[in-house]
Amino acid sequence: MSAKPTTNRKTATESTVDLTVGRPLVRILVFSIPLILGTLFQQLYSFADAVIVGRLIGDDALGAVGATYSLNFLILGFVQGACIGFSIPAAQSFGAKDERDFRRFMWNGVWLGAIMSVIFTASMTLLARPLLAFIDTPAELMGMAVEYIVVIFLGIPSAVLYNHSAALMRSAGDSKHPFYFLLVSCVVNVVLNYVFIGIVGMGVIGSALATVIGQTLSAVLNCWWAFTRIPIFRIRRDEMRWSRHHIARLCYVGLPMGFEHSVCAVGAVAMQGAINSLGAAMVTAQTAGERIRQMFTLPMESVGMAIATYAGQNYGARRLDRIRLGLRDGVIIQASYCVVSWVVIFLFKEPMCRFVLGDARPEVMDAAVEYLFIMSCFFLLHGSLMIFLNTLQGMGYSTQAIISGFGELAGRCLGGWLTVAGGGYLLVCLSNPMAWAFALTYCVVMVTVVLRRASGQFSMAAAAPADMERDGVETVAA
Repeated sequence: MSAKPTTNRKTATESTVDLTVGRPLVRILVFSIPLILGTLFQQLYSFADAVIVGRLIGDDALGAVGATYSLNFLILGFVQGACIGFSIPAAQSFGAKDERDFRRFMWNGVWLGAIMSVIFTASMTLLARPLLAFIDTPAELMGMAVEYIVVIFLGIPSAVLYNHSAALMRSAGDSKHPFYFLLVSCVVNVVLNYVFIGIVGMGVIGSALATVIGQTLSAVLNCWWAFTRIPIFRIRRDEMRWSRHHIARLCYVGLPMGFEHSVCAVGAVAMQGAINSLGAAMVTAQTAGERIRQMFTLPMESVGMAIATYAGQNYGARRLDRIRLGLRDGVIIQASYCVVSWVVIFLFKEPMCRFVLGDARPEVMDAAVEYLFIMSCFFLLHGSLMIFLNTLQGMGYSTQAIISGFGELAGRCLGGWLTVAGGGYLLVCLSNPMAWAFALTYCVVMVTVVLRRASGQFSMAAAAPADMERDGVETVAA
């Protein structure tokens, strides 16, 4: 084990939060609030995106942006998942009070992120059109869909930098400042969307460009704050070098989390193909309903990200009792939120869809309302999945967690197959709930097994020094 740093711990935590102490429910909730607000504002600007695109360009433009969602999810989902995974060993080092190891994981994550950026940016900009054709994007939407997604893919390096920096700050207990900087980028994004589309007339390219610029701004602000205001991020040249040990650990934890997101996205790609087969009207309806649905469910994912950091820090501190309490309290938070969300959607589903779609055709409006309401009835499945999946990942078992992605893939593929086979639009609405149910069942079982196994391992490790001392063997502090 690495030697303990000599840095004054009180100074190093002035801008961070130690999640290994205090009441779990309060700690998780307080730590989650900036994440929840961040995703809400992020979704609000995505919502504003949809409104601006739909109102100023037209229904087809909104459908074209929606048709790219599955590909966007496939690549940027991998990026987000991998970057969150790269932060898990750092969170465990923070919980173990090992600041030098934290920084070694941080810098080696930077090098992996740079490699990931080059590979994905080069390959996906070249493959954008063939992949959109592969999922049967309607011909009338193809041109605008390609224009939009190519610009988004050119911004992959910014996405990597933002996700890696924000995840690292959260792993050290700072969830507030990534939120503040995301808020700034959201405002910039909305303003630039209106300027680029409504004034300059750049079409969907303007929407994509505004997204990339806003994300780049928040990434730069994250890095500025971390390196100038949070002591644990201080730069030491000897800690920046490539380390095979740290790279191996980051790949073991981070890449499976990226693949887990991408496996889910493969299901979304399959589902998008099924939706596309129903025609442009259903694509537009599902896009509008999905945008509103995400505005409600992304806060659940933010609580999940908080749980990943919470579980990582407590696993590093060997506090399995707190992890079990965190599971219980996390589900309580999610269930409470799901009830409120269902009531809001039940009362305001039609005005929300009308706000996004404007004067859309009645069949489009009715389909969007149907999608949104059916999804809201199954929100608790998604919320609970975020708690158990992120607990599993926070403890470092991301290789096992990837199987949950295959559960989601199975659910979405089943929904897509049934849709094409004649199940129609109702199966489109039920595909995500089926995916959540399959994945949740697996994660509940795996978390139970892992906690039981870790309890035995930690007990043996704690007993070993006592046995050595009893037998007259000298012990050396790590």
